[in-house]
Amino acid sequence: MSTDTLTTIQTVDFCGLQVARLILGANPFGGFSHQSQARNQEMVAFHTPERIIETWQRAEAAGINTMITNNTSPNVMAALDEYLSGIGQLQWIAQVNNSSSATMLEAVDRAVDIGCRALYFHGARIDNLYAERDEDTLRAWFDHARKHGIPIGVAAHAPEAHLWVAGLGVADFHAVPFFNCGSLHDGRGLKFKLRDIQAATECIRAIKAPCIAYKIMAAGRIDPIMAFEYAFDHIKPHDVVNVGMHRGDRDGMVEENVAMVEEVLGQLS
Repeated sequence: MSTDTLTTIQTVDFCGLQVARLILGANPFGGFSHQSQARNQEMVAFHTPERIIETWQRAEAAGINTMITNNTSPNVMAALDEYLSGIGQLQWIAQVNNSSSATMLEAVDRAVDIGCRALYFHGARIDNLYAERDEDTLRAWFDHARKHGIPIGVAAHAPEAHLWVAGLGVADFHAVPFFNCGSLHDGRGLKFKLRDIQAATECIRAIKAPCIAYKIMAAGRIDPIMAFEYAFDHIKPHDVVNVGMHRGDRDGMVEENVAMVEEVLGQLS
């Protein structure tokens, strides 16, 4: 399967992969709105496998060459199986969680079998390892995943967790959110605080490895052009951003986001 999608978006060498600096995310596909339960349900209802595939195809046509999805949402996995069978060209970076697998090692193997070109461990899982300073488990996950010969990274919600992992020298890349909403994962609700952004971008610049910046719009709370401008001004030149796009809100969202990123990166060059 070719991954030579033509793009006018600036691309970077991301751990050996040529990646456009705008990656298409998938939180809306799985109903992870970070807004409300009603909004979650709306997103899941909209995103049938057919609509997810259509969104990927429109991203390809607009110039995006890479997408990220989780490895657990049934509608996303159904779309992936069809899309990666040969109808699509986007590179898949997998966010790997073991919530539907017996072990994390099994979840890694499954994502690779489906066709991911890189993968990273889910942020909540890394948050937990950091809280316990469980270096042994982290290294075991990486040792197993590296056997597949693809880039392996981590997500985490707190900059401190990323800096801990970076200090261990195990990750090829990091996925760093602009907002520390880790409270979502322990039942205390959603918390988006603007003060989180500075700590996140300082963390990204302190990590030598390539980074994927995500939640740059605070799950729809920040104007897109402002978010893109701030993100690209404050991350490293070889870093990228990951943005979920819900076409149920506006059908042309993918193309509009690509145009904004092209404009912002053009002003920086």
